[in-house]
Amino acid sequence: MKALKLLILLCLTYNFAAFANEKRSDLDKYLSDNKQQEFNFDYSKNEAEASKLHDSWIAPIQLNYNYSRSKLYENEQYSESAAIKMTQPIFKSGGIYYGIKYANASKAYSDLSVDVAKRKMIKDTISLLMQIEQTTLKVEKQKLQIKNSDINLLQKKEQYLSGQLDSGFLDDAIIQRNIVKQALYDIQTAKEKLITQFETISDLDYRKLTVPHLEYITNDKFIQNNIVLDKSKSEIEKNKYYKNVTIAKYLPTLNFTAGYNWTKTAGQGFVTNGNFIDTSNELNYYDYGLSANWALDINTFRDIESTKIDYLKSQVVAKDKERELKSLFEQVMHNIENFDKKIALSQENATLYAKLLEDTRDLYQAGYKTEYDVKILSNSLEIQIIDSKIFGIDKQIELLSLYEMYANNGK
Repeated sequence: MKALKLLILLCLTYNFAAFANEKRSDLDKYLSDNKQQEFNFDYSKNEAEASKLHDSWIAPIQLNYNYSRSKLYENEQYSESAAIKMTQPIFKSGGIYYGIKYANASKAYSDLSVDVAKRKMIKDTISLLMQIEQTTLKVEKQKLQIKNSDINLLQKKEQYLSGQLDSGFLDDAIIQRNIVKQALYDIQTAKEKLITQFETISDLDYRKLTVPHLEYITNDKFIQNNIVLDKSKSEIEKNKYYKNVTIAKYLPTLNFTAGYNWTKTAGQGFVTNGNFIDTSNELNYYDYGLSANWALDINTFRDIESTKIDYLKSQVVAKDKERELKSLFEQVMHNIENFDKKIALSQENATLYAKLLEDTRDLYQAGYKTEYDVKILSNSLEIQIIDSKIFGIDKQIELLSLYEMYANNGK
């Protein structure tokens, strides 16, 4: 059992292949087309937002055009003007560099956030598949218990009619039979609910899927290849660059300025000594140069301090998340140990029932036991075997809660 604490999820076998090594598209097949499209839109939005941030340092080009008409004197007057201007920062005390870095870090963080959400949904899909398989086993088990209760009822009925038992024992047998039958209906209802939940997030037919089997890796690998922890680390990187961007915002900036202007007027002028003097003309020119500015804001240090606090907090959150994941690992391993104990107990019981069944069959052949005794022990043996399988799936579900966060990126 101590060795088990050194182990955790490594891969999926059989048709499901290796979870941790599978490409995104291989895992996506467990989600419905609509769910996949939703996540694809999230990734596309991250790409668009990152591109917008990445190029946010590039200043817009301003285009202006004006047209007007008037009639101050007898002649109608009109004027047109157009201009193209730009003020492009070429030095922002590192703000351009850190702005690009921040854009890349923001995209990485956003993509990891989508990865975490998608992995959780895939985990939920596989968990439902496992639970469906588990309830199928529980149905088989319950049917065997019903068979035993039917046999018990027949025995009690024969003993009651022969005067060996009073009606109270017969009544108890009837009640127990009803209880196990009602339990079967409850299990079947639970199974239908699980199937409905599965079909809401997957287009696959659960009846054609093989329940995946999870293997183990070390605790160290689980922490080293953990997408939740990667997300926390990515947030540290994002906040670090944002802090630098904020600092640069309050430092000197050097800009390149350029423009082209064009104006045209017609019918314009003034009257002097009874004569109209036409001043209409057309003019175009360009200008360029450099400008510098330095923002002196009363909230400068408060703004910088706020982003610095976010950066420091994200470091603490990442450390706390790592400790939380290690505790989760230990808890899962503890739960698995308990399920191993239950499996061992079921196997011990199965061995005991197998020996009793063998002896009872011999006694039945000799006429000392009834066929009822043989059937009850046979059913009880099958129940213990099914119990072992049910607990095995419980172990897989526990491991699945760790797989949700584990991916080794194909390494």
